[in-house]
Amino acid sequence: MKAPSRLTVFYFLAALLFACTGFADEFDPAQDTTGADPLATSGSASTSVLEAENSATFFNSQPLSSTANINAATPIAGTLDRSSSSPTLSINFSREDFDNPVVEIRTTLGSMILELFPDEAPLAVSNFIGLAEGTKTWIEPESGQRVMRPLYDGTVFHRVIEGFMIQGGSPTGLGDGTPGYQFRDEINARSLGLDKMEVINDSGVPHPILAINDQNDFQQNILIPLYQQLDINSQEELELNIDLVDRRLRNMTVKESFENLGYQYTERVISRMPVRGVIAMANSGPNSNGSQFFINLVDTDWLAGKHTVFGKVRAGLEVLDAIGAVSVDNEGRPLRDVEILSIRQLPL
Repeated sequence: MKAPSRLTVFYFLAALLFACTGFADEFDPAQDTTGADPLATSGSASTSVLEAENSATFFNSQPLSSTANINAATPIAGTLDRSSSSPTLSINFSREDFDNPVVEIRTTLGSMILELFPDEAPLAVSNFIGLAEGTKTWIEPESGQRVMRPLYDGTVFHRVIEGFMIQGGSPTGLGDGTPGYQFRDEINARSLGLDKMEVINDSGVPHPILAINDQNDFQQNILIPLYQQLDINSQEELELNIDLVDRRLRNMTVKESFENLGYQYTERVISRMPVRGVIAMANSGPNSNGSQFFINLVDTDWLAGKHTVFGKVRAGLEVLDAIGAVSVDNEGRPLRDVEILSIRQLPL
């Protein structure tokens, strides 16, 4: 090992070594209650690392052309009026597979048409459609009663961050809303290339996809989980095992570092990067998916491996951008509600 590389690593180790008392208790992989990754809210979008959309084998070389006929009238109630007398609007768009379900997200600022990917995220797609169309049971937060009605109708995009994403799907209209259950992630870290990315390079610099902004980030997201994985619980134990820690840190991949945080991966599906226009599950940590989702305004490679991507906007990107540009308060909540009028599958 080159001396400068090791010195760089020990700079982190020395600076962070038991900086606070009760170091084992400090480690908490849980994300914030709003449902989005805290790394993503730091304001430092890392440079795009992967271009999976251009190289992944599951993308068709020739896009398939489709036409959706949607109700052009804004519905007053949550239920769409698809009677023959209602005006319709034909929208042409491309999608990857004619068998994939297509949904319309109708909002007070216009409609977006999304193609969903059941082969890549079957649980997420089934959950989303079931909650959207009222065929899946969920627990109403206010009453505590089990209900079977469209969850998303009348909810709002409760969190909007310009240049990042829009987030919705909370039955309370706040970031704390859930459907009363959770389900696991559906992410293939290998197909995202996370198993090939080194946590630190030869100079001791963390990989950009980790979005490590300072020493505290490095401590909380890399070092302390590694100490726990190695069962190191004191400064004395760390000093005795410092060479082991150094070797593990040097050989650790991004996939392994995320697994140390509690993320679990599968190779039963193929995953794609969270690029602009994708819809993904928001969560509060590993395997904590419910009803909340977000749609990317930009590529967010630093969220790869932490959120299940299950669809993509195929028409209506201008509506997505319009929602992303609304005025918000200090917590990212729109000053004027952007309501989800309905989410329904389109009969194509």
